[in-house]
Amino acid sequence: QVQLVESGGGLALPGGSLRLSCAASGSIFSINTMGWYRQAPGKERELVAAITSGGSANYADSVKGRFTISRDNAKNTVYLQMNSLKPEDTAVYYCNMKVRRIGVLTEYQYWGQGTQVTISS
Repeated sequence: QVQLVESGGGLALPGGSLRLSCAASGSIFSINTMGWYRQAPGKERELVAAITSGGSANYADSVKGRFTISRDNAKNTVYLQMNSLKPEDTAVYYCNMKVRRIGVLTEYQYWGQGTQVTISS
């Protein structure tokens, strides 16, 4: 199996910064796209940022210029550096990875457990 463990959430002031990490472990052969999603109360889960195995990244318009996604393939880890945080960034953030497991030809999608990010003064 594959497990995704997130860390780095918490409380920050408006204008502040946080860095999220998500590490995958298990019987991993390769990881294609890694991404971060978020879900605010009463809203649907939305894509925040994603990065391909080749390093190409895309962002939601609402976070462009403020958030940066990166990955460390050797560590099977994805990061989300969040700067200039706003109250509307408050949400539970979930990492997502498309993983090919050892001995399995099909790629499956895995989710982290979620980490709360709260932006408030």
